[in-house]
Amino acid sequence: MTTRRDFIKISTAGTGAAALGLSVLSWNGVGKAFAGKESEPVSDTELKRYPTYCEVCFWKCAGWTYVDKEGNIKKILGNEEDPHCNGRLCPRGTGGVGMYNDEDRLKTPLIREEKDGKQVFREASWEEALEYTAKRLKEVAKEHGPECVALFNHGSGGKYFGTLLKAFGSENIAAPSFAQCRGPRETGWIATFGEAVGSPEPTDIRDTKCLVLIGSHIGENMHNGQVQEMSEAIDRGATIITVDPRLSTAASKSKYWLPIKPATDIALLLAWIHVLIYEERYNKEYVEKYTYGFDLLKEHVKDMTPEWAYGITTIEPSVIRKTAREMADAAPAVIVHPGRHVTWYGDDTQRTRAIAIINALLGSWGSRGGFYLKEKVHLAHQKIPPFPKPNRTWRDAFPGQYGLASLALSSGICDATIPTDDRDCSFKAWIVSGTNLPLTLPNMQHTIDAMSHLDFMVVIDTMPMEVTGYADVVFPECTYLERYDDIRTSPHREPYIALRMPAVEPKYNTKPAWWIAKQLAEKLGLGEYFPYDDITEQLDWQLKQVGSSLEEMQRIGVKKFDRQDGALYFKKGEELEFNTPSGKIELWSNEMAAENFDPIPVYTPHPEPEEGFYRLIYGRAPMHTFSRTANNHNLWDLKKENAVWVNPKVAKLWDFNNGDLVWLKNQDGVVSSFPIKVRITERIRWDSVYMVHGFGHSKKSLSRAYGHGANDSELITKVMIDPVMGGTGMRGNFVTFLQEDPGKEVEA
Repeated sequence: MTTRRDFIKISTAGTGAAALGLSVLSWNGVGKAFAGKESEPVSDTELKRYPTYCEVCFWKCAGWTYVDKEGNIKKILGNEEDPHCNGRLCPRGTGGVGMYNDEDRLKTPLIREEKDGKQVFREASWEEALEYTAKRLKEVAKEHGPECVALFNHGSGGKYFGTLLKAFGSENIAAPSFAQCRGPRETGWIATFGEAVGSPEPTDIRDTKCLVLIGSHIGENMHNGQVQEMSEAIDRGATIITVDPRLSTAASKSKYWLPIKPATDIALLLAWIHVLIYEERYNKEYVEKYTYGFDLLKEHVKDMTPEWAYGITTIEPSVIRKTAREMADAAPAVIVHPGRHVTWYGDDTQRTRAIAIINALLGSWGSRGGFYLKEKVHLAHQKIPPFPKPNRTWRDAFPGQYGLASLALSSGICDATIPTDDRDCSFKAWIVSGTNLPLTLPNMQHTIDAMSHLDFMVVIDTMPMEVTGYADVVFPECTYLERYDDIRTSPHREPYIALRMPAVEPKYNTKPAWWIAKQLAEKLGLGEYFPYDDITEQLDWQLKQVGSSLEEMQRIGVKKFDRQDGALYFKKGEELEFNTPSGKIELWSNEMAAENFDPIPVYTPHPEPEEGFYRLIYGRAPMHTFSRTANNHNLWDLKKENAVWVNPKVAKLWDFNNGDLVWLKNQDGVVSSFPIKVRITERIRWDSVYMVHGFGHSKKSLSRAYGHGANDSELITKVMIDPVMGGTGMRGNFVTFLQEDPGKEVEA
């Protein structure tokens, strides 16, 4: 489909900037940024080390970047003081140097223009690209209002552009990690306990006696600290229960693997609740003191027996009872994990509500071996003017909907970018920082359609991902190994801070996000919202407010502090008030009832595949993060492509052999751009197929990732919206196989 926003290849564009280094438009304080290079070598090979925290995934483990005397990054190792990693990085963390060395990186600013009737990118100076971007944003604000500009962000850089957008007059800031990943669990947890789960999840796995994973792929989705604690828990004899249609890595380490029929999880959870209540195996003292609505819950699940659930889930009643009893025997040192990527079937808030309810019945919230009480360091911020109050927000596009969504919906902003008769303003401009929207948001063609309606779009990234091909301006961000960012203050068992500083100068003509956002702010007349010449000034000021300094953090990387907010767990019999309408843990949710949703989860059947089709299930690989790392040569070397898992019974029907190439076609007739290899395995149910997300890139400028494997995002065209908070359920898609090349033309 050709639109007025044609997809443009980024291939040779930008390669001529390799020798430019820092452009004339440089940032103040660049000398200070690399002052740490005068430190003494840490080994006889003359390697120097610089503190960092990883940007390859959201876990952001702290580490050390080691550089030789020629200025080459040699390795990245974990910081032993960091509670996220305990000195041990995962493959992604150690492979992060591949981002710095990737020859396919974006190298200089690019501007879209028309040449000989064709849209192309041309190289531009930073001054020109920034001026042009500011001019276009002002035009949008003048004609439509600043509220018609939206930000999509992922990663550390997004915060700076968030400040810029709020100063500009818009609060439409969305991260796909909410609507497409963790939003339902946060909403469900808030409705139950009065607070979100947060990141990292405060799961006390190191002391647990029973860990229940229901669609949570610890180890494959990495979660470094949790992987380490789970390994230790297994060595101590903790019971692991994994509920998954696929024998995941975690399932292979489990005492119980429950290969549940997809889309029936709520039925299993309600049956577990039935067993806990009617066999009186719940934590009676905890439930009586801290919860609200127990009698209503008891009546609700009266007939939801394991036998009832068996006919829905295909899990034997005896197994349902055994696993519920295992949880009860371990309580309160038990965790029913809230999961991470939980946007599946459109009833996802209710499913995570059921998970929260089980944890409440077992007394695990606030208990050793259950969920600890997290704490973080709160850094001071320099005074800036108040942000202007927007006249509209994204919520105005969805009147009466998603009242319990605590953050903006990236899919909602995408929807509201396509004009309709009943909207007085659709979104007219996007700022996209560090997220590859065509492979991140469901229904790729819908995202492309939305981008085609924009007046202006600017993308900030380190790599020429698919989204950059639709931009008007592309800003090349330097990698996390070449820049300072905000101090990391993620909550954990004990409060701490971690520093990221540049180990080397930025390659090519790239810049850090803080500098790009500050320069745009200056050109928009909003420079007072960035009250520093160089970010090191702000960092040093903030650190001194908590008794440290930039100089100290450059030496140690991570600093821990004493807890200030009390004990790590609730004290026995402690009087507590939860941030819910009743002040208690709500088994029956007043908040859900007030929004006309079921106050207790209800199981509802989901659509089944037609004959010859199979439910598409997707997941992660431990060496890759979403679609962001498929071109990283260090990580590509570990896994170059994905495969489609097919049960032997299905393989026999189709006469498949291992390694056969097939194309996948979904229920809406969409065919994968590239073929994918068949992997025949009993580790997947016969009614489903499985593939790892993040492969099948269609951009030839990603020289390693292009065309390797299939892209599951292409096949996710049916989206089941969670009515509670707007999450995008993406596991209601079904695929069949094409064994002959469909001759699909791939636009690259």
